[in-house]
Amino acid sequence: MATFVFVHGAWHGAWCWQPLIRELDERGHPSIAVNLPCDDVTAGLDAYARVVVEAMGDTPADQAVLVGHSLGGLTIPVVASRRPVARTVFLCGLVPRPGRPFSDDYGDPDLFVPGPSERTTRDELDRSYWPEPEAAIAALYADCDPADALEAVSRLRPQARRPTNDPIPIDGWPDAPSSSIVCDEDMMLSPAWVRRVTRERLGIEPIEMAGSHSPMLSRPGELADVLARLATSPD
Repeated sequence: MATFVFVHGAWHGAWCWQPLIRELDERGHPSIAVNLPCDDVTAGLDAYARVVVEAMGDTPADQAVLVGHSLGGLTIPVVASRRPVARTVFLCGLVPRPGRPFSDDYGDPDLFVPGPSERTTRDELDRSYWPEPEAAIAALYADCDPADALEAVSRLRPQARRPTNDPIPIDGWPDAPSSSIVCDEDMMLSPAWVRRVTRERLGIEPIEMAGSHSPMLSRPGELADVLARLATSPD
């Protein structure tokens, strides 16, 4: 039995994992989902990692599977460097480089999909947010049920810039094995970029799924099957 620890991406919260948590519960796997302080401009990756480590409590290391969606990919290797886990899983995730800020990658023209993903703006605290629900749906929830997509957009929060400007506070990759899941119709992160950095930075082949950027909302049953298989994988 695995305990899945879910770390959401930019703008989101623990709420986004609920459909997936229900599917995993039916398969006998408990879950922990955290709320990161993404709207707090003073909170960086150290603060994000502390929130996750505290939420994990005394979860046995051989049962803890860390899953980071999108921006959550910056947090999960930091957590895994601070307490033992069984596996880290990047879900449509940013894969960082130890010791370097992820903002260094912003010069890569292949990182984001042009179009809806470029339509965020900044508030008075320099936090990004989605002024147009239609753009957020196109980038984040393209294959979700329309009612579910609208509900998700209504719950989005501003995202502070600091986690992408902080150098990733690890010296090297943690010992735990890693996996990376790429969705072939992701309209936020370029699937080609995710595939490339999975191979270059993690040294593994990505797991391919159909769908867009938020499979925990659009395809929770399919994603639960993939995660349950990973939980029993020996490497």
